Amino acid sequence: MIKLRHISLAAIAAALVMAAPGVASAQDTHGRVFVPNQTPAKEGDRMAAGYVAPRLSFGQPDLQGVWSNASNTRMTRPNQFKTLVLSNEEEAKARAENPSNIRQQTDDNQKTEDGLLDGKDLASGRGYNAFWIDPGTTYANVKGTWRTSWIVDPPNGQVPFSEEGRKLSRTLVRVGRGQGSGYDNPEERGAGERCIVGFGGSGGPPMMNVLYNNNYQIIQSPDHVVIVVEMNHDARIIPLNAKHKPTVLNPYLGDSIGWWEGDTLVVETINVNPEGGGQVQLSPSGKIIERFTRYSDSQVLYEFEVHDPALYSQVWKGEVGLNSVDQQVYEYACHEGNHGLLGILEGGRAADRQGRDIREAGDRDEG
Repeated sequence: MIKLRHISLAAIAAALVMAAPGVASAQDTHGRVFVPNQTPAKEGDRMAAGYVAPRLSFGQPDLQGVWSNASNTRMTRPNQFKTLVLSNEEEAKARAENPSNIRQQTDDNQKTEDGLLDGKDLASGRGYNAFWIDPGTTYANVKGTWRTSWIVDPPNGQVPFSEEGRKLSRTLVRVGRGQGSGYDNPEERGAGERCIVGFGGSGGPPMMNVLYNNNYQIIQSPDHVVIVVEMNHDARIIPLNAKHKPTVLNPYLGDSIGWWEGDTLVVETINVNPEGGGQVQLSPSGKIIERFTRYSDSQVLYEFEVHDPALYSQVWKGEVGLNSVDQQVYEYACHEGNHGLLGILEGGRAADRQGRDIREAGDRDEG
């Protein structure tokens, strides 16, 4: 997780600007800065009205810094929401009723004498008390509006599998073991469980929010952009104006190249390894397009498109708000799988002796 070090003079100045009349601003306890009512001049704009992005010494728009997508919003739209956008009142009501927020309010600030820190609550299926999680406490505010899903197209906020794509999807799941599929050897467990990549698609593409550690650091040079993903200390090294690598190379997070279109960084990723554990399935011919635009001092607009006619009935799209974080990202030292694999595999051997197949019953993603 990240810890507060200091607030720079620039951050203080930015906070004063955001606190000007007519612009609501807030900063949560984890240092994320929100400006929920900054809206674009017209629909389709990628910047807040009147905003001019700062530029680096070599001319690129400045996307550098630490950003977070922590939020109650997820990839797809839950059934209780009928629209993409919520009003302020609707968001406040949904936030108060969100199970994750209720969990954090009731489980946080536990004391030793309450009996929960001895592990008694683990029987409920939780791997962590609320003290350890940081999923976000509000719904996402993207381009000045509260969002019920990251998906904006199709309008229903759902992944548009075709009929044939669903059949192919089941085949791809059997080929890739991103969620963990067996108990015979470590390689049959998921890459996230083995501390190779972050679980739940935090590294992407597209880069999605999960239970905690939803922070990203963007670093730019004239010919590369690096996105350091807090979990699981993945670094997406994206060459600019380059060609894709040979397809025999199959990185967990795919083969990404980028280029600038005006003030927007465009990243194209192909050849995503099915073992990478991302939230979006791709066939071998699929690709994902991401766009990063400095929307305001406190937010980067992160857009993604999924192109894969073998799986989906249309190109589908999403928009995410990456909010500024006035903190540093520290090393994420993953060790659970390293210690837990012994027990996981021993559980498999115990099931073998009992003649039971536990592959489906036992597999789950903690996030």
